[in-house]
Amino acid sequence: MPSPYRALFAAPGTKAFSAAGFIGRLPLSMMGIGIVTMISQLTGRYGLAGALSATVALSAAALGPQISRLVDRHGQRRVLRPATLVAGVAAGGLLLCAHEGWPDWTLFVFSAGIGCVPSLGSMVRARWAEIYRGSPRELHTAYAFESVVDEACFIFGPIAAIGLSTVWFPEAGPLVAGLCLLAGVFLLTAQRSTEPVPQPKEHHTKGSALRAPGLQVLVGTFVATGAIFGSVDVVTVAFAEEQGHKAAASLVLAVYALGSCLAGVVFGLLHLKGSGERRWLLGVCAMAVSMIPLQLAGNLPFLAVALFVAGLAIAPTMVTTMALIEQHVPRANLTEGMTWVGTGLAVGIAVGSSVAGWVIDAAGADAGYLVSNAAGALAAAVALLGYRRLNRPVKPEGIDEQDERDQRDEQSVA
Repeated sequence: MPSPYRALFAAPGTKAFSAAGFIGRLPLSMMGIGIVTMISQLTGRYGLAGALSATVALSAAALGPQISRLVDRHGQRRVLRPATLVAGVAAGGLLLCAHEGWPDWTLFVFSAGIGCVPSLGSMVRARWAEIYRGSPRELHTAYAFESVVDEACFIFGPIAAIGLSTVWFPEAGPLVAGLCLLAGVFLLTAQRSTEPVPQPKEHHTKGSALRAPGLQVLVGTFVATGAIFGSVDVVTVAFAEEQGHKAAASLVLAVYALGSCLAGVVFGLLHLKGSGERRWLLGVCAMAVSMIPLQLAGNLPFLAVALFVAGLAIAPTMVTTMALIEQHVPRANLTEGMTWVGTGLAVGIAVGSSVAGWVIDAAGADAGYLVSNAAGALAAAVALLGYRRLNRPVKPEGIDEQDERDQRDEQSVA
């Protein structure tokens, strides 16, 4: 392992919580595709399968930031364990309903309950931020490593979920995903020494962390970025099917994730200077431009090469985004801020995959990549329009001027 990464794990407890985070993050890439595979095998209804998967994603997008906000206030252990138990019970209920062939509405109720799943990636990154606060070089490497872990989950998670449900039994994929979630959360929360200390109540912003203008820009941009990812996944599967090699779609998408993974490893080794806001803007624009060659793909090998190149921009942009969140969200709301970006990404993935599906049905797979191009252009436009807001970070102590005025008013009234 390169020396910056070896030095990163010299801090006590880092290996343990990173391993727990990897286990707990696998369900992020396993649950949705596992539900689709399970329902399609049990009922043959792909429409129902997709609707249930979307319900899980949208529920998680709505509940995730609220859970992370509670974590910032009360600590990871006190919040994550009960939230995970709720998600685990809901997952078990979904499997039971599907196995017994109960009415569709019961499937949607339990799918919505799975949305209580916490954002383990944000929890792990918050621990790195606590350990290496004031050490930007080490924190840069830590965020790069976590981006690599994310990509590894998306390389191996779907393959595992599909394989378990097709080779073992239909419910196996979601079942193993749920067990990984329970194990990862309980292993993570058992490690108290690296858990971020909840900040005093007066350090928290009034209302959501999304009030921060800079965070609004990041979240808005990542809704469009998520649409890139969601559309690329769906269109690539359809393109491979038109080429007569549908099974190869998973390999082509794995190459997409591999490009991001390798870029993340290299990016973590670099000691970069200059404006992080400028690097972020260039990264978003690079992702947008990298979608253009997909329109020219006439076969799967060319598509794989184009997606590998496109993947090179993902991890560096994600790493820079996490660093910017620290500058634009008060320290007391850091976990919530990170989760909001993930929420924007999840919403974008749901929208992008749906729109791409409609375009494919109407005009074929070749036209589907127009959705990816449009999403890339939208992401670049939002980033360019919001760039000035990113140059106004919050106060490092975590209380902005409006909050200070509010506190003075409260004190004068008292």
